[in-house]
Amino acid sequence: MADQTHVLFVEDDDVIREATQLALERDGFAVTAMPDGLSGLEAFRARRPDIALLDVMVPGLDGVSLCRRIRDESTVPVIMLSARADSIDVVLGLEAGADDYVTKPFDGAVLVARIRAVLRRFGHAGGDRSEAGPAGADGAVLTFGELEVDTEGMEVRRAGRPVGLTPTEMRLLLEFSSAPGTVLSRDKLLERVWDYGWGGDTRVVDVHVQRLRAKIGQDRIETVRGFGYKLKA
Repeated sequence: MADQTHVLFVEDDDVIREATQLALERDGFAVTAMPDGLSGLEAFRARRPDIALLDVMVPGLDGVSLCRRIRDESTVPVIMLSARADSIDVVLGLEAGADDYVTKPFDGAVLVARIRAVLRRFGHAGGDRSEAGPAGADGAVLTFGELEVDTEGMEVRRAGRPVGLTPTEMRLLLEFSSAPGTVLSRDKLLERVWDYGWGGDTRVVDVHVQRLRAKIGQDRIETVRGFGYKLKA
């Protein structure tokens, strides 16, 4: 069906690839499954998916490198899959531009829940890629020093120059800018930005804050040790 969510799935293990593809298709997704990073990149360029699932350890072009290539061309959501809950794997994937990660072996229902959570915060509905702001965003252009946040146009400018943010980074900034000067805990950000009602890995928040700081200014978001982060008012 034309309105099916299209998933690009890159996994070199034949059993996992086929089983996961079948499970996702049973849940109504259209799936393009590829066994290596190079074919995955070709498939991505041939038909832009709604979301990409990338295993970290795939031949040809590893998942982290593939994520970087995708991020150079698109803000499509990316979930990394790792056989280990290894901090290096997790952080490398997130720093490359991934929005979330899932550790293998994973339960099919958990994977589908994470996919749907990512798609919800990216505003995917029948192909709609618009980004919804947090509660309280009123369409105003918010100004914090040289930083301007247009909450209606979903645009950010720093010293008058456009700043390119991924949808996840934009949602994170919207949460901060809706309550400047207020400390937001990592758990609260996981709940509001990542839709983790069941909890999650706070490293996801930390890496995204680092990425956001690199784009809007290192001193714009303060770390409040033991509590979380806040945007300078």
